[in-house]
Amino acid sequence: MDAEIMAVGTELLLGDIINTNAQYLAKELALLGIGIYRQTTVGDNEERLKTALRQALKDTEIVITTGGLGPTSDDITKEVSAMVLGKELVLHEPSYEVIKSYFRNNDRAMLNGNQKQAMFPEGSIILDNPNGTAPGCIIKGEDNRFIINLPGPPKEMVPMFENKVKPFLSQFMEHTIISKTLRCIGLGEWDMATRVKDLIDYSENPTVAPYAKDGESILRITAKAKNEEEARNMILPVEEEIRNRIGEYIYGTDEDTLQDVIGRELVANRRSIAIAESVTGGMIASRLLGYEGGMSEVLEEAFITYSNASKVKYLGVNEATLEAYGAVSEETCTEMAEGLYEKTGADVCLVTTGIAGPTGGSEEKPVGLVYIGIGVKGKVTVFKHYFTGGREKIRVRATITALDYLRREILAMEMA
Repeated sequence: MDAEIMAVGTELLLGDIINTNAQYLAKELALLGIGIYRQTTVGDNEERLKTALRQALKDTEIVITTGGLGPTSDDITKEVSAMVLGKELVLHEPSYEVIKSYFRNNDRAMLNGNQKQAMFPEGSIILDNPNGTAPGCIIKGEDNRFIINLPGPPKEMVPMFENKVKPFLSQFMEHTIISKTLRCIGLGEWDMATRVKDLIDYSENPTVAPYAKDGESILRITAKAKNEEEARNMILPVEEEIRNRIGEYIYGTDEDTLQDVIGRELVANRRSIAIAESVTGGMIASRLLGYEGGMSEVLEEAFITYSNASKVKYLGVNEATLEAYGAVSEETCTEMAEGLYEKTGADVCLVTTGIAGPTGGSEEKPVGLVYIGIGVKGKVTVFKHYFTGGREKIRVRATITALDYLRREILAMEMA
């Protein structure tokens, strides 16, 4: 079985938006054993989209489109898909009620076309979208061929594919393909791959593949078997071997995020935390607040102490320390953590100070110098790092590194 991935949108055609959807879908379809016949990008043009869809249906059994499901007149993917398959658009009442509820305080949005998003080709399988206003759909054509319309934003498209489309496509598979993802932090992709090189190079079933994303290193173990249980049993010994080699760097699996792992441990063990950020400017607190399982129960306070004056005012850093060693120093970082503990009494205190650039560096203290301090019951440990890259990359890397130190400290607390 072959598929064509079709991105719809003039902004994609002109390069204004990077098409990450195609990369994701290609990898996921390959894991399902579905061949990728072609990837296409089509602008918001009815005739060109008709031509592209008709050709795709001649060449493949499955056409997956992304984009063009919005409320405006140039969002035409569903409408053209219906034309190509000779189907009428009909109102899907449950989707319409959801959209009306979403815009219950915005009559203008409904009048301007949002109800259009509840219209689908007759006989479609509707794919609800809890992450946005545009549901997707699966439309069956002749000769058991399908057009699958998915929304364009990755935060909507990926969950819809994972939760709705993947189970639908599994019915066409002669075997089961199961993957398990191991998520690593504090270990670069090259270093990680080197430590498990033999598994990557010589494993055939299961296979082991490395990836890097957003400061993390990822290993995906994939097994093909007659059923899910057999596939998972094949994965187990490979996972165990990987953990034997790099277990200390593995913070989670599959859909885990660093903030989720930290948040679960803090909440489960009732460990309070306080944060004071200089160079990261709130990034750490923002990441932790992404955990939805009760962060309000454990996050005592969070400060952005970017200026020297704020370090003195809120954390009690000694002005003489700032004068003698500067804001970016082990001494200042230590006093920030000690002052945060005195201020909040939190079980764990996490602080950052550094130089993100592009200016402000010197030969002694270059751009990218960052100090991360962790205090446990007032006892402080400071870590010194040199990060490379632009301002934003330095801040992001400092944030991820600080969260990794926090993760390790929390685990050590529970093992003590």
